[in-house]
Amino acid sequence: MDTPIESLFDNTRLHDPAALAPPAAVGHFDELRSAVAPADGRRAQPLAPAWAKFYEHLGGAGFADLDGRLQDLARQVRDNGITYNVYADAGGPQRPWSLDLFPLIVTPDSWRRIETGLLQRVRLLDSILADVYGPQQVLARNLLPPALVQGHPGYLRPLHGVRPAGDTFLHIAAFDLARDPRGDWWVVSQRTQAPSGLGYLLENRLIISRLFPQAFSALKVQRLASTYRALFEGLCTMSGAGKDARIVLLTPGPYNETYFEHAYLARYLGLTLVEGSDLTVRDQRLYLKTLHGLEPVHGLLKRMDDEFLDPLELRSDSRLGVPGLLQAIRAGNVLVANAPGSGFLESPALLGFLPALSRELLGEELALPSIPSWWCGERAAMDAALPQLAAGVIKTTYGGAGSGAVLGRHLAPRELDEWAGRIVRDPGEHTVQDYLPLSQMPTWKDRRLTPRSLILRVFAVSDGPQSWRILPGGLTRIAGGTLEIASMQRGGSSADTWVMTDGQVDPTSLLRHQHPAGEVALRGRTVTSRSAENLFWLGRYTERTENTARLARLALQSLNGEDQGAQPLLAWLGELASEHGLVLPKVPPPTLSRRVFERSLVATLADTERARSVGFNLGALRSAASAVRERLSQEHWNLIVKAQQVFLRGCREGAADGNYSPVEALQVLETLSGHTAAMTGAQADRMMRDDGWRLLSTGRHLERLGFLSSALAAAFETGAVHHEAGYEAVVALFDSTITFHAQYQQRHDLPALLDLLVIDRDNPRSLAWVAQTLRGRLARLEGTAPGQVPGIALTVPDPRGWTLEALSARKGDGRHAAAIELLEQCATAAYQLSDALGARYFTHSVDARFSVGA
Repeated sequence: MDTPIESLFDNTRLHDPAALAPPAAVGHFDELRSAVAPADGRRAQPLAPAWAKFYEHLGGAGFADLDGRLQDLARQVRDNGITYNVYADAGGPQRPWSLDLFPLIVTPDSWRRIETGLLQRVRLLDSILADVYGPQQVLARNLLPPALVQGHPGYLRPLHGVRPAGDTFLHIAAFDLARDPRGDWWVVSQRTQAPSGLGYLLENRLIISRLFPQAFSALKVQRLASTYRALFEGLCTMSGAGKDARIVLLTPGPYNETYFEHAYLARYLGLTLVEGSDLTVRDQRLYLKTLHGLEPVHGLLKRMDDEFLDPLELRSDSRLGVPGLLQAIRAGNVLVANAPGSGFLESPALLGFLPALSRELLGEELALPSIPSWWCGERAAMDAALPQLAAGVIKTTYGGAGSGAVLGRHLAPRELDEWAGRIVRDPGEHTVQDYLPLSQMPTWKDRRLTPRSLILRVFAVSDGPQSWRILPGGLTRIAGGTLEIASMQRGGSSADTWVMTDGQVDPTSLLRHQHPAGEVALRGRTVTSRSAENLFWLGRYTERTENTARLARLALQSLNGEDQGAQPLLAWLGELASEHGLVLPKVPPPTLSRRVFERSLVATLADTERARSVGFNLGALRSAASAVRERLSQEHWNLIVKAQQVFLRGCREGAADGNYSPVEALQVLETLSGHTAAMTGAQADRMMRDDGWRLLSTGRHLERLGFLSSALAAAFETGAVHHEAGYEAVVALFDSTITFHAQYQQRHDLPALLDLLVIDRDNPRSLAWVAQTLRGRLARLEGTAPGQVPGIALTVPDPRGWTLEALSARKGDGRHAAAIELLEQCATAAYQLSDALGARYFTHSVDARFSVGA
């Protein structure tokens, strides 16, 4: 049942929320009223006090302002770049994060029960891991069937007998909770390998608390920062290195569905975000590959499942992990959170054995019950489960939390018989759980109040050896539409979780954490080799996109201008367009067929399959940026995304009617030029001047040196510089038209051209300025003394030896041999420098002769 928006506007202020809000579905607990929904559908119950207080503090406009706040929410999600990939979505690698307007409100009494139960449960799970990877008494006494442990792919035999660094297996554990119709909380599943949500719930909190600041303050919502700080400090302490510990966050990379969270969490906690290729194992120790060599890693917060961690001992086809990592773990030289090998704890079958395990290992009864579960690998359990398939939920035993859930109540009799047959034929693969009608909370969808089912994910984090705390909040997942399974992977939504407190609100903030001045001064941002390489290519592709867009604009303007018949100009443009992929290889040059050349240039602007034109370079730019997204400001990233979207949309719209004119193409290219200029500004003025930025800048100037020098050399070879239209086109390609005419008015002689475009070290588009800047960047990168030039920079010609007189001189054949020779040297230097930088900073092949176990 929904309530339309029109019924809410009788008054601009909400007077009776209970009368306006529809109840939860029959048989479900109603979070809004803290009661089970009545069978007759009546709305007699008043709102729960916490929700009544929330609605009282909506603000002066009440419900009338909710659509505006929903638009603000969508804008913040878009502007912050919050994304999550839905597994079943083939439409693209990223989708905007789905966040509902209303938070789930948890009262202090309810939270105390959750907190007590989960603190006990994380102690229990850690004790199970200690026993399973130690004496294995729970297996010997059949408290836990060996098939559920040793038969589970998440059990790692190579780590049996290994105690983890810090004497703690679980540093982050996630528990999915649901309320039954009476309002009692049950544990539905648990995640221990690499539970997701810690980053997303932070973003949820930031957005929703800003949308409802009055309600957030009035309800005394507990803050989250102190728990995150405790997690970080606990990792540092347990790693053995204390405050000097280097903790990194291991991500599968930007194509993972939760990569946004990985980058956000790393930035929030101050960790270095790494991929497997950033790490190496030497002498059973883990190291980070940086620009200046290998640096030790003391702790690893992993965001991937265990099977991908080490291709030497686990999945041999994994390209995500670190060869030899398990050696370092066995040696006790690195802390990994969570310790590998906890995957079997995620099996739904384990829930049925936890009460007995709690009594045995802790001497306590479970404070927070698990949903009743029957592992069909035991005959008695299977006999008990089969008659209640129609009222239960069927799950795969070894598939992990939340995978393969089938609601028996949605199956036809024939389908139930088929499932019963599968269970009998392969009982160990199946687990049956009770069906639990999920509680429902109010959501704001399509201008209506609508109740939706929810599951609450709560996190336990370690703050020291064998010590944990519960994060006072959580990730609430809301079922989409009429679904009864709340899962982001199935297109559901999320909500912030407000945990109220009776006492004082903790004011802790990570921003207020004080460090000694000397310690702050010595802290530097680590630049990994992979990040450095991607920053280098980000610089190159930014410059390449700008250059090819300018070249395409210049070509289209020349082909439709007053000098469209100038053969030297056309020959020069055709050679450059072919060399830089703006036209397909077999397209005739403009000197032979001007219009065919023009149509090909326009048609391939956005072609990323057959050509290497502007669209291809723009896509490569975004790809490089996505790999170092944690180093870019949100505005910078949004600009890159917008530039690509606007460019591709403009090209598609122009081609849709089959008559994509050069005029329309020029408009699209001019818009892109504005975007690339803004990117240049963001890179020049909004990034820290560390070694990563120096490589980005080096990439830009290396690309500029190669492009401009080869373009000018081609202008000499084709004779374009000796033609008035060609002369002006060369100056325009160097983006120096205004400067040239301001200094030289209407001169069109070669000395003026060479002076401004080659010699002038005050012109950022001149080859001398580019070469001088390159040599300076490389000197800073190498850390050489002032005035000294590092060996790697010697490949770049020294502009101090260039003279206008020498470059302007002609030989007997009329060729400017000295100028052409210099231009060819610059172009060659660009290619050689690119190779040298890769060998020196990116590959780290010097010590390849040593094995990981050396």
